[in-house]
Amino acid sequence: MNWLAELATKRTPWLLLAFISLAFEVTALFFQYNMGLEPCIMCIYQRTAVLGLLAAGVIGAINPKSMVVRLVAFATWGISAIWGYFIAKEHIAMQNNTDPFAFSCAFEPNFPSFMPLHEWIPSFFAATGDCGNIDWQFASMSMPAWMEVIFAAFSVVFVAVLVSRLVSKKSL
Repeated sequence: MNWLAELATKRTPWLLLAFISLAFEVTALFFQYNMGLEPCIMCIYQRTAVLGLLAAGVIGAINPKSMVVRLVAFATWGISAIWGYFIAKEHIAMQNNTDPFAFSCAFEPNFPSFMPLHEWIPSFFAATGDCGNIDWQFASMSMPAWMEVIFAAFSVVFVAVLVSRLVSKKSL
């Protein structure tokens, strides 16, 4: 347990979090631009959650010995992983629902007015697909189902590291 608790004070695990998140973002862009899979609004929200994980990794890597930096990185990690999980879960429900009037998929992301990312970087944040479509599957699971698994894994690791730090009485 001490080994796990000490991971948060080292730069390499934070960089690994950032690298894995960056790999998922690059993969999403590959699916969009090379395979022609258009992202829907829920995909864009999941993409934003993965960017939050990337940001958490970068923040944590800046100075992992600083409690303030770790606290910000942990908060960013936890919010991004858990929010991403719930967005993916909602997206799966949209895809599995047979009633076309049961849900509505917005046409543009609901980003804050002071930060309209879909207008600033439309090639990354514009939603052009339909939330109900299942355009890709691997091992009988759709893209949101895989994202649910991925966000669940990020959430479990987050909770494990956080609890190990609290149990071993280390400062966050």
